[in-house]
Amino acid sequence: MDDETAEIELLDQHLNKTHQISQRMTSILSKFDTRLIKLDKSILPLHKSTQALTRIADNIERTLASIDKIVSDQDGVAVEEALILKGPQPENLQVYVEALERLIASIAFKPSDASSRDTARLIETGGKKLAQLFTKLVAEGSSGAAIPSNDYTPIPFPSSLLDTLEPLVAAMRTLPLPATHPSHPAAPGIQAALTEAQRGYANMRGAWVRKCLEVPARRVVERAETVPGPQGGAEFAAWVEGLLSSVKEEHTLLVQLAPIPSSTPQTFASLLTPIVTLFANTLGGLSTLIKRALQKHTFLALSTYGALVGCQARWDDVMRKAARKENELKDGLQTLRSTMLRSFPEFLVDIKSAAMQPGDVGTGVATITTSTITYLNQIPPVADAMASALNTLGDGNWRMGEGMSKTGQRTGMPDDESGVLENYIYDVIAALIATLNALAKSQRRPAIGSVFLLNNISSLRNQLLLNPTTTIDDLLSQRTQDAMNSAFRTAKAGYFDSNFSPLITSLADDPRDRGKSAAKEKWTRFFDTLEELGDRHRVARVMPDDVNGRESLQEEAVRLVVPAMQRFLQKSREKDLVKSVQKYIKATPEEVESQIRAFYQ
Repeated sequence: MDDETAEIELLDQHLNKTHQISQRMTSILSKFDTRLIKLDKSILPLHKSTQALTRIADNIERTLASIDKIVSDQDGVAVEEALILKGPQPENLQVYVEALERLIASIAFKPSDASSRDTARLIETGGKKLAQLFTKLVAEGSSGAAIPSNDYTPIPFPSSLLDTLEPLVAAMRTLPLPATHPSHPAAPGIQAALTEAQRGYANMRGAWVRKCLEVPARRVVERAETVPGPQGGAEFAAWVEGLLSSVKEEHTLLVQLAPIPSSTPQTFASLLTPIVTLFANTLGGLSTLIKRALQKHTFLALSTYGALVGCQARWDDVMRKAARKENELKDGLQTLRSTMLRSFPEFLVDIKSAAMQPGDVGTGVATITTSTITYLNQIPPVADAMASALNTLGDGNWRMGEGMSKTGQRTGMPDDESGVLENYIYDVIAALIATLNALAKSQRRPAIGSVFLLNNISSLRNQLLLNPTTTIDDLLSQRTQDAMNSAFRTAKAGYFDSNFSPLITSLADDPRDRGKSAAKEKWTRFFDTLEELGDRHRVARVMPDDVNGRESLQEEAVRLVVPAMQRFLQKSREKDLVKSVQKYIKATPEEVESQIRAFYQ
């Protein structure tokens, strides 16, 4: 019990001590809290002041960073401005373009202030500098001596300059323009500079192509007066082909190098102007030459017309690319067509007019025959063009009011161009045959006229039908061939009738002729006629350019004369008159045959 009381007292003592300690701790904490409150009140103004200083320090740092950036930008603009103002060089083009791109990007999203306007002016200057370099390079590639080539094509654009121009044009096409950057302050100025550069390109390239084609064009016109018509037309066709090839290449080059691709059609039209003017002048020169001597240059007109018809599709394609309404080729075709249509009836008139001036035509091949053969031999190369023109004129209208041939005598249908051409050739040959007959009949000595007719008809037939040097025989209808063969047979019969009939007639039997005197007279007349015939053949050579024809004629003459002489000689023997008239028989049949053959040597 005592122990428990003692423990309770001890616990009570400990409790009192704990209570005293708790009071002292509470008192200390209260004092500490009071001091903290006082400290907080003391520090609060300092904390507020420190926050303000921190904000000021941050603002100062940001301001200094901005100043540093502005200074850096100004240094960069100054460097790029110097580069832009210096202008691009082919070797540092990429550096120049990159600087210009940075300037363009620097004002893309900035407000329009003074610095932006200055940058825009610098960008505009850079665009103009690029345009100037473009013009300079194009001028270098479009100058110098224009050396004409055989294929009538200009000197191509130098590949070295093209390698420089391609990246330059690519850079120019990225510059701001009103169509793509409507609010960009430099766009209008750059548009004007590029437009002017593209206009200059058209002027320079057009003038260069004309310069290259001008000398060959003059040569074509000059040679057309001396070379055969088809050849002159072929040379003009080659020149036109060269022109069209050059224009096609220029269009390809323009598409590749145009700073403003959307303006390519208008630029191409400007480029074509001097070239089509040269074409019109060249064709005009040929037309003037043809009109001045239409019959001489008929086939030049036909060949030229055919060449232009062949080029019409390519020409129209070129004009469509240039959006041009004018068509110089079509105008030239109309002029040539009207000239050609007039030439056909005029040629027939010339053939017929030759019969009105007979005079002494001799026995050789007449000028009208030679010119007609030459005319007809020039038809094959231009047959298509001539057939087309004749079809336009109308079958038979070249006869100038003489009317059409009877139904069934013409070749082909009204719209058959080949048939119309065959009909025209027939009328030409028929007119020539009629003219030659008239000239032969107009001669005072029929024998000479017959030689003239035979020589001319033979030359016509040989050169066109038997031994042609061209394919003209393919264009001769059966009616035309029959007409020439019939005319030759008639001319040969007329030749024998005029020259050998008197010889044969002198030995003909006549019941009234009896005795030695009649025989003497016949033999005398026979050898006098033979001598006259020999003298005539020494002067008037028969078919001098046809060996086979002369041999055939010689054989016919021998078969005609020698048997007649032999028959008369045999009758004289039967009547026992040979001895009486022997001195009048100046040659044997064999000797007479030799004399006749000598006519044709």
